[in-house]
Amino acid sequence: MKLAASAAVILAAVAFTATACSSSTPSTGGSSTPAPTTPPASTAPASPGASGTTAGATIAVRSTPLGKILVDGQGRTLYLFEKDTSMASTCYGPCASAWPPATATGTPQPGSGVTASLVGTSARTDHSTQLTYHGHPLYTFTGDAKPGDTTGQGSKAFGAGWYVVAPNGNKIDNS
Repeated sequence: MKLAASAAVILAAVAFTATACSSSTPSTGGSSTPAPTTPPASTAPASPGASGTTAGATIAVRSTPLGKILVDGQGRTLYLFEKDTSMASTCYGPCASAWPPATATGTPQPGSGVTASLVGTSARTDHSTQLTYHGHPLYTFTGDAKPGDTTGQGSKAFGAGWYVVAPNGNKIDNS
């Protein structure tokens, strides 16, 4: 009798675990991860230096030791790339892996201290929409560990300089 009761408890636990672990979302392509029920606010990884697509992305101003600079809605520093001579980005492949483009779905929003008429977007060759400011495509930097970091400032990578952007839309060159 004791053995039968123990077996019943084990079967109940297995049934509960199977129910708790199952998903009502059908599996596609062998994935067991359920699909989100609402679109994510950002497809960015949790690390602050990683790029993300943010619906209605915000460009804001933050005070740093370099002065007032542009940041995204998560406080990540935004950079311009001197090789970009128009609103069209020249940063793809390994460049975009190190310097992820700041992208958005929907209309970008100017935060406090940002000139709304300078906020814009441009199409990338991968069909994403990159944020621009004063005609400069904007990027984050994977070397920035936390919001407000400016470790990419003055870098000369991928053929040109990288600079934080002032609220007037110009680069801040502290060299």
